[in-house]
Amino acid sequence: MLIKLNSPGPIFYSQKRVGQNNRIFNMYKFRTMYIDAEKETGPVWSSKDDPRVTRVGRWLRKTYIDELPQCINIFCGDMSLIGPRPERPEFMGEFERLVPGFSSRNAVRPGITGLAQVSRLYKMVLPDIRNKLIYDLFYIRKQCCVLDVKIIFRTIKFWMSSCVG
Repeated sequence: MLIKLNSPGPIFYSQKRVGQNNRIFNMYKFRTMYIDAEKETGPVWSSKDDPRVTRVGRWLRKTYIDELPQCINIFCGDMSLIGPRPERPEFMGEFERLVPGFSSRNAVRPGITGLAQVSRLYKMVLPDIRNKLIYDLFYIRKQCCVLDVKIIFRTIKFWMSSCVG
């Protein structure tokens, strides 16, 4: 309701993402940006003080509530709770060029949260892209319930510190 009151447009937003076996799917989120936010720029990475983000959108992003609709993606089989975060197709070619083998992380279903996210690797700079791949491949190799529980607890801790800080 707050999204509708804050800016015109739909409440939900879908965006193409690359999933398991490089299959493209629509990932759902609560809309946090103004309509046609990339009309002038094309696909770009979001920044900390991104002017395209609405006032309510900033709060939704800070609390990670904007990610809740991805539960629909879990029920549809496109995503799991834990796994590598799905990337936008527009960025995958560049990531693969910068870090050969980057697409190997698409061997499993992507997740709402993952080891790279709770390790705070989310910037679009070369060292972080490499480290993100290392964490994602480690998770893929070591997948087990104990690791999943650790990631869930680290996600909760990360979420709580984001909401308070």
